[in-house]
Amino acid sequence: MPDLVSSPRSTSSASTHLRTWRRFAPLGLASVGFGLSLVGEATLRKGRDEPFVLYGTAALCVINAGLCLFGEAVKHRALAEWAEAARR
Repeated sequence: MPDLVSSPRSTSSASTHLRTWRRFAPLGLASVGFGLSLVGEATLRKGRDEPFVLYGTAALCVINAGLCLFGEAVKHRALAEWAEAARR
C-alpha cells in the first residue's frame, strides 16, 4: 500500500482515482441494468418455449461484469477520499 501521507503526488493520485471512479461507476450500473434486461428476455423466451440458455448465460456474465466494474469504482472512490484526507 503506498504511503499517501508523505507522497507529494497525493492530489494527482486522488484525481486519478476520481477519474477512474467516474468511468467505472456508470459502466458498472449500465452493465447490471443490461444484464437484468437479458434475464427478463431469457425468462420470456423460456415461457414461450424458445431457446433461452444463451440469453441466460449472457445475462449472468453481463451482471457479474457490471458488479465487478461497480466494485472497482467503489474501491477507487474510497482511495480518492483516503488520498484527499491524507493530503489535508
